[in-house]
Amino acid sequence: MTSLQERAAQMARTTDQPAEPPSAARPDYDEPRVDEPLPDIDVEVPEGGPAQVPVHVAWANVMGQVRAVAKEDKVTEGPRFVYRGVDRALNVFGPVCRAHGVLVLPHRVEAAYRDTKTSTGKPTRECTVLVTYRIYGPMGDHLETQAAGESLDTGDKGSAKAQAVALRTLLFHAGLVPTQDPDPDSHNIERGEAVVRSAASYVEEICNPRTSVQRLLQIKYELTQTGQMGALVTNETGDDEQIGAMVNRIGKERSTGGAQ
Repeated sequence: MTSLQERAAQMARTTDQPAEPPSAARPDYDEPRVDEPLPDIDVEVPEGGPAQVPVHVAWANVMGQVRAVAKEDKVTEGPRFVYRGVDRALNVFGPVCRAHGVLVLPHRVEAAYRDTKTSTGKPTRECTVLVTYRIYGPMGDHLETQAAGESLDTGDKGSAKAQAVALRTLLFHAGLVPTQDPDPDSHNIERGEAVVRSAASYVEEICNPRTSVQRLLQIKYELTQTGQMGALVTNETGDDEQIGAMVNRIGKERSTGGAQ
């Protein structure tokens, strides 16, 4: 018969065993990780500060130093590919911009959201953004440009991801950094018919006080494109109303002082 002392010793040995490592399954919201640390970029700042030149000259100087950015970030789970993430772009452009007195600042963000599902039916949120940036030079003058970004997320990080994509796109495109990607004309994708969202499915979003005027305008555009502006729905007071009239009415109320 096992004594209490022997049982306690056995339990202690069991407890001291290392726990099994957590599952390596990748959650849907995980972002691709960088396998290796980013290299330090050492850029010499001119003595006395950056040259006082117009912004287009300062940006050209930045382009002169950022000639290439390698694709060294890797996705090793699921479909495997290499890419250049926003961290790598900032790691290269940041020190060079500072050396030449160049600031890249978001001036305006226009965002739109759409509920979607993954191939397994899990709810997701699609976010698309159009970000207007101002590139300031050392003399205070600026260039204005835009970049778009898109993301699909199951949590609350969709806006941040989409803006990160827009910033990466801006730096690579405005900096004319070679991508070595296949030419868009080198392959063709046959587009299937998109599922038309019903008019009734917009009602909750239209009535939500947190839905912006900009999003209401986009909803109006979507309803117009699908020929549903005249569809009858039950509005926020329980009455039947054409959804086109409803989105116009609520949009006008919010643009003239209502909650956005």
